[in-house]
Amino acid sequence: MDIQFLNKFVFSSKYTVWRHTLFWLSVGLFTLLVWIDQNGLWKGLINEGLWLPGRILFCYPLIYWVVPKFLLKERYGQFILIIALWIIAGWFFNFAYRAYIFIPLEDAMHFKNINREPWQQGSYLLMTTVAGYACIIVLFKHWMKKQQEWMQAEKEKVTAELQLLKAQVHPHFLFNTLNNIYSFSLQHSDKTPGLILKLSSLLSYMLYDCKADLVLLEKEIEVMKDYVDLERERYGNRIDISWSVEGDIKNKYIVPLLLLPFLENAFKHGTSEQLEKPWLSFDLVVKQNSMKCKVANSKNEFVTISKQGIGMENVKKRVSLLYPNKHELKINDEGNFFVVALLLELANNHSGQSASHVVSKSVKEYAAI
Repeated sequence: MDIQFLNKFVFSSKYTVWRHTLFWLSVGLFTLLVWIDQNGLWKGLINEGLWLPGRILFCYPLIYWVVPKFLLKERYGQFILIIALWIIAGWFFNFAYRAYIFIPLEDAMHFKNINREPWQQGSYLLMTTVAGYACIIVLFKHWMKKQQEWMQAEKEKVTAELQLLKAQVHPHFLFNTLNNIYSFSLQHSDKTPGLILKLSSLLSYMLYDCKADLVLLEKEIEVMKDYVDLERERYGNRIDISWSVEGDIKNKYIVPLLLLPFLENAFKHGTSEQLEKPWLSFDLVVKQNSMKCKVANSKNEFVTISKQGIGMENVKKRVSLLYPNKHELKINDEGNFFVVALLLELANNHSGQSASHVVSKSVKEYAAI
């Protein structure tokens, strides 16, 4: 059987009815084979048909309410209590179903040798066993789904990290910066050592510091400032650059190189020669453990900047993987300027935690920064 079809059959809601039909047919076939010597084929088929509604009524509350609401949410004490009560209630349910539905219907069909004892242990055990198997199937399906989600997340994380490595330092940036430093060196400019130091610091940070899951926000901002200073020397007075950092940035941790692509994108599109006076602004505000970063740049209003570019896609993937459901990222093309705004929660101590556990509270309460 095709693995892809099997996967769809197990997990797709399109095949829900078929899955349930297959399960109850399997149960019916098994019990029919067990009791066929006592009942015969025709009577066995009818008995299975009469018992099907009762088994469904006893089984489905377990798989659609008890297991999802209590067991899968790790409410184990309540789960055990409900299961115990359900087992007891099942004994009385089995009695009532036999006494008022099963036996009267067999009488109406004039079956001979009918067991008229309502307290029938065999039918009760069969009913609870079927419910147990149904719960096991639900748990196995849940485990398989979680495994698939984990594998997919790991795959996306590796892909995003590989894309990030490729995008960490654009070749054109290195080429232009080195040419700029070379030009200053020929002029014996006093700026040369400072530019070399900034470029060295930037490369060292990318190659070594960024191997950690988290880095100090203070260091991340320092590296971005070095990047801006290098670009400022490159473009000179051709671009107006605004830089603002507010709030307490000390002892805060962030995923490395999360913000630098915003600056790269801003310089890429905000320095067009078609613009009369290009500009770029970087604003970062830290309030308690929440950070809001906004990067805006001028652009030709007749040129549309794609929100789905490789750089922006890399950033969105990383933010989604490392700050799942705990961030807000807005990317807007406003015609004559482009703006990216990111709001997320920072870690205020390293404490050995991984990047996926940086966020502990909702960012909504800080949305007014």
